[in-house]
Amino acid sequence: MKQIPIAVQVYSVRQEAEADFAGTMKRLAQMGYDGVELAGLYGKTVEEIGTVLKENGLTAVSAHVPVEEFEKDLEGTLDTYAALGCKWLAIPWLGEDRRFGAERYEETLKLIGEIAEGCKKRGIQLLYHNHDFEFQKTPEGVYHLDQLYLDVPADVLGTELDMCWVTVGGAEPCGYLKKYAGRCPLVHMKDFRRENGEVVLLPLGDGEVEVQAIAQTAIEGGVEWFVIEQDDHVHGEPMADMEKSIQVLKKYLEK
Repeated sequence: MKQIPIAVQVYSVRQEAEADFAGTMKRLAQMGYDGVELAGLYGKTVEEIGTVLKENGLTAVSAHVPVEEFEKDLEGTLDTYAALGCKWLAIPWLGEDRRFGAERYEETLKLIGEIAEGCKKRGIQLLYHNHDFEFQKTPEGVYHLDQLYLDVPADVLGTELDMCWVTVGGAEPCGYLKKYAGRCPLVHMKDFRRENGEVVLLPLGDGEVEVQAIAQTAIEGGVEWFVIEQDDHVHGEPMADMEKSIQVLKKYLEK
């Protein structure tokens, strides 16, 4: 397969990053990660984060930024992540009152447009990261996620498809990657299995997600970075899980 760089969503090791940001970044770089996707600044300044990343050869690929954070200070928030060199910013989710059919949906679409305009001025692309709740259907039978991408043009909002949540939502992940080929520069690689009816997140290769097929389809669709994420670590230790995941993904990418 084509060699695609791999980032880690720092939320996966949030406690470690809060306790020792520099040490955590060093270990992630040693595992073979090429970059990071931030989820907050972990009590550090932009300069401190930038220095640590540079020292470890890590790229600040992107960041998850809630719409509420943009709403409070659009220009300041954008300037922060632009200073770190982020090429993408992703809205990680929408609260219930902002989703399709809810009272603030139209208002949120307008806000997304304003955020995207600010992003473009700084050479950043705005994305949306899905969970499983977007796979409810409109009265016309359209998934809420698809409706969002119909309501907001591709040149305004790209997608960061999360392969775990697409699968949990009942959709076919490779089919979704093909559907949004060219609109999905970042792909969240995440694995899971169902235990007693609950979704349990796991390192790549330990669950139901077809990592190799997804990686190949994503590459064919123009993915620029893979982002490995594991929100929780029920059966393992965060750093060990993230090391196992990158080893599995690299193994497939080397084929």
